[in-house]
Amino acid sequence: APAGPGPAGGGGGVRGAVAGERFVARAALVTALLTAGGSLLGLMRDQTIAHLFGAGRETDAFLVAWTLPEFASTVLIEDAMALVLVPAFSLALAHRATGSAPDPVRLLLRATLPRLLLTLAVVAAVVAACAPALVRLLAPGLADPGLAADCTRLTAVTVLTFGTAGYLSAVLRAHHSFAAPAAIYMAYNFGIIAVAFALHTVWGMRAAALGVAVGSVLMVLVQLPAFLRHLPRRGGERAPVPVPSAVPSASPSAVPAAPPSPPSALTAPGMAALAVVAPVALFALSRQAQVLVERFLASGLPAGAISHLNYAQKVAQLPMVLSLMIVTVTLPIVARAMAEGDVERARRRVERDLVLASAVVLLGAAFVLACAPQLIELLFQRGAFDASATAATADVMRVYALGLLGHTLVGTLVRPFFSAARPTWYPLAAMSAGLAVTVVAGTLLVGPWGAPGIAAANAAGIAVSALLLLAGLGTRVMPLDTGRVLSTLGRLVLATAAATAAGWAAAASFDSPPMALATAGVVVPAVLVAACRALRVPEVLPLIAEARRRLRHARRVP
Repeated sequence: APAGPGPAGGGGGVRGAVAGERFVARAALVTALLTAGGSLLGLMRDQTIAHLFGAGRETDAFLVAWTLPEFASTVLIEDAMALVLVPAFSLALAHRATGSAPDPVRLLLRATLPRLLLTLAVVAAVVAACAPALVRLLAPGLADPGLAADCTRLTAVTVLTFGTAGYLSAVLRAHHSFAAPAAIYMAYNFGIIAVAFALHTVWGMRAAALGVAVGSVLMVLVQLPAFLRHLPRRGGERAPVPVPSAVPSASPSAVPAAPPSPPSALTAPGMAALAVVAPVALFALSRQAQVLVERFLASGLPAGAISHLNYAQKVAQLPMVLSLMIVTVTLPIVARAMAEGDVERARRRVERDLVLASAVVLLGAAFVLACAPQLIELLFQRGAFDASATAATADVMRVYALGLLGHTLVGTLVRPFFSAARPTWYPLAAMSAGLAVTVVAGTLLVGPWGAPGIAAANAAGIAVSALLLLAGLGTRVMPLDTGRVLSTLGRLVLATAAATAAGWAAAASFDSPPMALATAGVVVPAVLVAACRALRVPEVLPLIAEARRRLRHARRVP
């Protein structure tokens, strides 16, 4: 197992840090591979829907109904559930390691899981009953509200199933078990594709909505065996989970303080639990509200605009999803360090994560900006999805790509705010300010620019939120070197601009989309690496050296 923090873990601070970095690398690789598989199936899902139904009034109606699962996914899997429960269970595991009785992990499960399931079941039933009113609220100008209401009733079950899947994911990640949580989107997208293909001739667009419901159930089932293995049992609790020290402590001889009391606020009923959960839940709601703003504004545009926004967003955000795998793996590490009072170790990990995640997402953003038309043509232009839909979607996707760095920074920066499992309202304030910018800019730009104007408003709003979170993290949570981080990000952006220009020129030299994408796939990373070397971007240069070392080693192995 990876070494724990400080000298007690693995025979010394240096060896513990090395072992911790290896754990992070292995866990991130497994998570990235499974997430990439889920993203690939997600592309196949979107290709299936585009092929079967194109981009028109039916897909617009389905995508309005799909707003609910997208909302539930962000709130109940990716943001609120993880940001509340991963620190809470990490803290409970830290307290269990001190020999506390009764077992704090069992207490936390008993206090939270039954109430959560009951609440989610009630909310799902209310959503299904109020589907027509919800559709009118989300998209008042929709061409087929009846179809959207039917699809919303079918997808309402995701409130319960996504919440359950998010709970299981948080528990498993706190135990440093990442494979099953990373596999959930493979199961989800497989369910959508299978049901849509099987029933589209009978149910039409409703088959895709039913597939969403079936896929959400599979998300729970794929995690259940791993969850049951980690479930504490009376008289036979599992050994404490070792914690990898991905960044060494400030002093090699420093011994982390004993963990504080278990997260009693979560186990207590009433206002105490609400005080912990409310800031996180409202932050997640405000973040996902950007999608609501987009759908609301696009509902007044010609039919297909919502679909163009959806397809563009799904493809453009793939680099962001992969970049956030780094912080998904390191969240329990940061949470444990914060719980133990080792703020310096948490700070170093967060600064490293910011640079690494930004480098990954900017590489993807450069490729998307350079090859948007060819990418959309290769992925979607077939069946009912014609050349005009390709051109409209590519225009939107290039604008979306401008906001990818902001989305990644928000996803990375918000985790330390909630890692100590204590209430903080600053992230909500930062996200609300960004949402206000999105609303105002979207209202002003949707008229002259249409769907690309909505995407530009999204990019502007998330950039404001990212800057506010970066400033607040350094003054409220940990002594972050904000100037150094901004300097590094600025150089990364310059390197990305050079890579984008080179990739754009390379892709434009070919009429064949596969050839254009293959050429840009070589040119963009090569120019980005060269530019990072020229600009001396820290953190990225050691990665390049390590990749070269591993490549030389692989060549020597028969």
